[in-house]
Amino acid sequence: MTITASDIKIGMCIEMDNKTFLVVDFQHCKPGKGPAFVRSKLKNLENGYVLEKTFSSVSQKLEQVRVERRPYQFTYEDDLGAHFMHTETFEEINIDKNLIENYDLMADGQIVEVMFHTEKESVLSAELPPVIDMEVTYTEPGIKGDTASTSSLKPATVNTGATVKVPLFVNTGDKIRVDSRTREYKERIR
Repeated sequence: MTITASDIKIGMCIEMDNKTFLVVDFQHCKPGKGPAFVRSKLKNLENGYVLEKTFSSVSQKLEQVRVERRPYQFTYEDDLGAHFMHTETFEEINIDKNLIENYDLMADGQIVEVMFHTEKESVLSAELPPVIDMEVTYTEPGIKGDTASTSSLKPATVNTGATVKVPLFVNTGDKIRVDSRTREYKERIR
């Protein structure tokens, strides 16, 4: 479907130069003189690179890509990539690990949202849930007198083998909540 640059929204997928891009951010600009334009940040879904692009808001035509998001469960990993199973149809697919942001935070059985190009029926990306519950398998012990502030952070290894920064009061065996997009510690779970 053809759209103008003024129609783009965050989360929309567009096609340029035979590549598929996800709109990460955009801003409509109307200067005092001259025509309006759209400043955007686009993520290339093939390699993950983010580029900034400016479009003329009215005259620039873009091709919108129809995408579908489907829930898949992570089953295992091998030389071919990460293997997933659809939660309703039990269809199995494998996805290149480079298409999954913060892949090392994904645990066995993790449900992810896989984005498909509906016309080509190809995988564009896989996204972890925004917040993931994890268990700390190793971190240096807290020292008596450490406060409950998050201003001081230390590295902690979680059950997937990934390393995240946690406050000083978090200990081995604690369950924590982590933001999967930024890898930031959110809270300790009781």
